[in-house]
Order: sequence, then C-alpha cells, then structure tokens
Amino acid sequence: MADVTILHNSRCSTSRHALSAAGEAGTDVEVIEYLKTPLDEAALRELLGKLEDEPGALVRRDPAFAAAGLTESDVATVDQVVAVLLEHPRLMQRPVLVRGDRAIIGRPKERVAGFLATP
Repeated sequence: MADVTILHNSRCSTSRHALSAAGEAGTDVEVIEYLKTPLDEAALRELLGKLEDEPGALVRRDPAFAAAGLTESDVATVDQVVAVLLEHPRLMQRPVLVRGDRAIIGRPKERVAGFLATP
C-alpha cells in the first residue's frame, strides 16, 4: 500500500510538482488521474471527511466554474460540493494528497513538502 495517494492532473504544473516532490522525498505514491477515473459519491465524501480545508475549497473557481453557472452558494456544504464534483469533475482542485485519515489540497506548492514530511 502506498504512503500517499495523489489525485493528479498531468496537465497541471502544481500537480506535477507534488508528484515530483513525493519522488524526491522517497515517498511511495499511488497516483489517481481523477479526470480519467473520476471519484464516485462515496469516494468524494470520504475525501471531504479527511480534508483539512473547508469543503468548498475542493472546487476550483476558474472560468469553467462560471461557465457552469455556479456561484459560491452552490458549494457551501459537503452535499453541494459532492453534487458539483460529480457533475463537473474538472472543477476539482489539484493536486490533492491523501495519507491515512488526512488530506490536503497541494496549493500553494509549499504545503506539499510539509504534508509529505508529516507521517
């Protein structure tokens, strides 16, 4: 079993940085390309339960967010975040690092090293 799971988007430089940092730290990593293998409802709820950030932080606020007609009030609760990410998996923040019962969003990049260094 891997030490850390990284929910990864290979097109994202911050996500690539997290993967590289894990390799440099000698961390055994499981990589999940969440756009190729989107999380289901149960996995999203489990992730949100581990996330050290507020649930709404898991949703990117990029042009696709606005194009989908979403507002802050649409991602205020766990149920809403799950519904949005089930419908729009591309809106999930990346990278997300998971170790045991803890998870973080690897933004800014500096968060990654601290997370990898903490068992």
